[in-house]
Order: sequence, then structure tokens, then C-alpha cells
Amino acid sequence: MRECSRLSRRAALGLAAAALPLSTATEAAAATVVGGERLARGGVQVRGATGLPKKLDARAWLVADAASGEVLASFNAHRRLAPASTLKMLFADTVLSKFDSAQRYKVTDADLADIPAGSSLVGIKPGITYTVEQLWQGVFLRSGNDAVHVLSHMNGGVARTVAEMQARAEDLQALDTHVVSPDGFDHKGQLSSAYDLTLFARHGLKDDDFRRYCGTRTADFPAGGKKTFQIQNTDRLLTGAWGLKTYDGLLGVKNGYTSHAGNTFTGAATRGGRTLLVTVMHPTAGGNAVYEQTAALLDWGFTHGRSAQPVGLLVDPLSEGGASATPAPRHKTARAAAGAPGSASGKNSPWHLAEGAAGTLALLGAGVWALRRRRGAVVAARAERRAVARAETRADARAEAPESGGRHRR
Repeated sequence: MRECSRLSRRAALGLAAAALPLSTATEAAAATVVGGERLARGGVQVRGATGLPKKLDARAWLVADAASGEVLASFNAHRRLAPASTLKMLFADTVLSKFDSAQRYKVTDADLADIPAGSSLVGIKPGITYTVEQLWQGVFLRSGNDAVHVLSHMNGGVARTVAEMQARAEDLQALDTHVVSPDGFDHKGQLSSAYDLTLFARHGLKDDDFRRYCGTRTADFPAGGKKTFQIQNTDRLLTGAWGLKTYDGLLGVKNGYTSHAGNTFTGAATRGGRTLLVTVMHPTAGGNAVYEQTAALLDWGFTHGRSAQPVGLLVDPLSEGGASATPAPRHKTARAAAGAPGSASGKNSPWHLAEGAAGTLALLGAGVWALRRRRGAVVAARAERRAVARAETRADARAEAPESGGRHRR
């Protein structure tokens, strides 16, 4: 009878111990998500409005009101994907205010030595002197990685600029973003999300120079001596290139493309005194699809979206009084984003493994606050279990001890 009773008590204690990590994990998963809990969910998130465009095949997208920061609709808002040159918005957010636009700089061979092969270029040459304004035109209009690297070297080097961009992303609470290079070129682990890219655009547009550069259609660029050549913005909704109509009221912001990431685009437009932001990442179709889907979502936002109730919020930077939030849990979004960005399956892909690992780490990060709160309770519960176990052992020892009163140690 005593043995049966002892096993029963120990079984109950074991069940209680097993339940503690489960409740802790549940509380961690329920932690506040950047921008609101609904933005961590997979699938379309919209309330109080209908009529969303039917032909949306992007892996993630988001529509937000620029003034209020309200997210009107989203799809996989926190899904981590390769950002391509849309990451240059964060580069501009980080570096733009550091140099006067009229400052002149003579480019050296060293400034251009570390540009990745296959990069988009504006055509910067060593030995030619450029103004900072011309360099930024190269960044925004032609998405020139050569212009990015020259500005990065002016800023103290690529490594320093990457570190500052990462710190800036954290201040903006763009916690899905991991910066590897300042230009957005394909690098293992370089990731962002529709939510984060929209944060970059919203904050950048508050700067007059940022707003002016991203809305510039054409500019004359130095070719050496007194010669210049014209550069045109690669944003097709802004210029009407490749058979697209210009979008009425478009402000910019930034497009991107690599063979690995596919197409990404964040656009902003103003109509009737209202400014909307739309980010579209990795549509299945190439060509104009990223612009067409952006235009369709902007149209929806200016019409049906007027009745939409927010499903989330674009948070303010910590340095500007924004309330701190925790990262989105990765137990759902990481699985949804499995595989190489821009590919159908990604099976056995190193990108699949990297994204899965990144998702796991992010989930752990999301639970740190909750786990710390639980730690005291967990420690107390364990102490209580040990005390019960010791009491059981002493009781059993007394029951089995020789009648002479000698102590029996186990």
C-alpha cells in the first residue's frame, strides 16, 4: 500500500513538472507582438472592409495609413524575406542626415572595391568628384550599389554602416530585419518583412530630402569633365516605364529586385489629403506584377479601405517615445516562410535552414520577458517538489529503518 501511494504521489508530481514548461511556452507565445497580435498571424488580416484585390500572389503585403500608422490590411506582415534594394530605405534612414547635400567627394578605387558582383550600378567612376546629392540620386533613382558603397565609406566603412543600420532598425522596432550589407544585395541571412519595410518608408518620408529623392523621376549625372548623362528612376509606377501607367498621387518610395529575392516594392501615394503606404514582397509573377499589386492595394485603401478597422499599428521609434514591444513569435511565421525566398519549396536549402534557425531564435527572444516573469514561480515550484520528494524519502526511510533506531541512508 505504501509503495502504491508513493508511486501515485510521484506520478502526480511528474505531471505537474511537465505542465510547467507548457504553460510557460503558452505565455511566451502570447507576448505582445510588434504592431499588434493579429500581425503575427498567417493569412489575410482585415476587419470591417471588403473588396480586397483578387489577384494577389505575393508572399507578404501590407497596407497602412501613413499619418496614423494604422495597418488597414495585411498578409504575413512579419514574414521574414529577402528585401533586395528596398533595404536601401533603411540605409537612407541611417546615413542621409550625416552629410550636407552640397558636400563634394572625390571617389577612389577603394570606395568601389567591395561592391558585390552583379550589382545594379549608377556608373560612378574613381577620380570623379560628386556631390552628396548626386550620390543619393544614384541610390534612389538607379538603386546604385556603387553609390551606396561610396556613401558607406564616407560614413566610416561598410562594417560600421551595417552596424549603424542594425541599430537603427532596432530603434525603429523593425525587429524582423537582419542587416548583412548596406545595399540589400543577396547575402545569407539578410532579411526583413513587409511590416519593417513599411516602417522604414513611413519614417523616411518625414525627412524632406528622403521624400524629394524618392520622388525624383530623372536627373543629370556626372560622366567626367563637364559631361553628364541622364538617369531615370526605376520605380515604374513613378515613371510609367515598361507599359505601366503612372500612379496618380505617387510619392515614391523604393523598389528592389534580385534573382534570389524576386521583386519587392514599397510605395506611398496621397489622394484627398490621405497618404497610404503599401509594401508587396515576392509576388509569384515577375515583370510588372509587384507594381500592379501595389497599385491595386493602394486603390483598395483609398476606396474600400476607408471603412477598414485597423488590424495593427506601425509603431513609433523608441528614440521618439515609442513603446517597446517584443518580436513576433516565430512558431507560425517561420514555418510559413520556409524555403529560399523566391523559390517554391526550398527543400534541403541552406536558406531554409537559416530561416528556420532565425525563426527559432526569434521565438526564444519573444518569450524572454514572459520567461523571466515565470522564473520565480518555476523555481518555487521546483523547490516545492524537491521538498516533497525529500519528505517522501524521509518517511520511507523511517518506515523501513531497523527497530534499533539506526539511520538508513539512501
